[in-house]
Amino acid sequence: MEPTSVVNAGEALFRPVRAGNAFEETVERLLQAIRLGVVGAGERLPSERELAERLGVSRVTLREAIRALADAGYVESRRGRYGGTFVHDTLPGPPAPDGKVDAVGIEDALCLRYVLETGAAEMAAARSLSPADRRHLTGTLAEAASADLDDYRRKDSRLHLAIAEVTASGSLTTAMADARTRVNQLLDRIPLLPPNLEHSNAQHEAIVDAILAGDAPAARQAMAEHIEGTASLLRAFLA
Repeated sequence: MEPTSVVNAGEALFRPVRAGNAFEETVERLLQAIRLGVVGAGERLPSERELAERLGVSRVTLREAIRALADAGYVESRRGRYGGTFVHDTLPGPPAPDGKVDAVGIEDALCLRYVLETGAAEMAAARSLSPADRRHLTGTLAEAASADLDDYRRKDSRLHLAIAEVTASGSLTTAMADARTRVNQLLDRIPLLPPNLEHSNAQHEAIVDAILAGDAPAARQAMAEHIEGTASLLRAFLA
């Protein structure tokens, strides 16, 4: 079998939940995986047995969580030999913003994102990537570049998580997923601007090119420029 990354975003997200709020955290983990594109539109979630074991919850709790997501329009259950729980092709839009965002909270989320994502790009470039890792990066890059407006946020998130995945650090991938979820909650409050998306796609290509070339300083710098552009828009619209 061809070697690949030690970890993936699914392993990072489908980790054991805390006992006190098992149902709520199960919903959170499943929804996070869907919104970040770890389980894409039309794709099947892991089996009930596997999910229950990985999340450390009972099947009853898992079924309740899946039913809640089905009622909210995120997934559907299919019976039969090829059945299971599948992500809807079209997902509900983000919830309406609830009040003004605290400027301190914005800066906290952006600071965390900067540290994690520039470091992830640098570490990914410093590794000796397998052919499968390289295909993972180029594949998620292509998907982000060709995504339509409705699906851009998920494809963009998936590319950024792929960079963390190929560092082979499970802790970093987990932290990146959590940080990206926070940033996406802010991004959902501002419009998608086509010129910015074109610029972002060009920056994505520069980041991945630097990683594949093994140029760690260039990968870090390209990621820093990309993140600073997004930060400027968030501050402009929300601060």
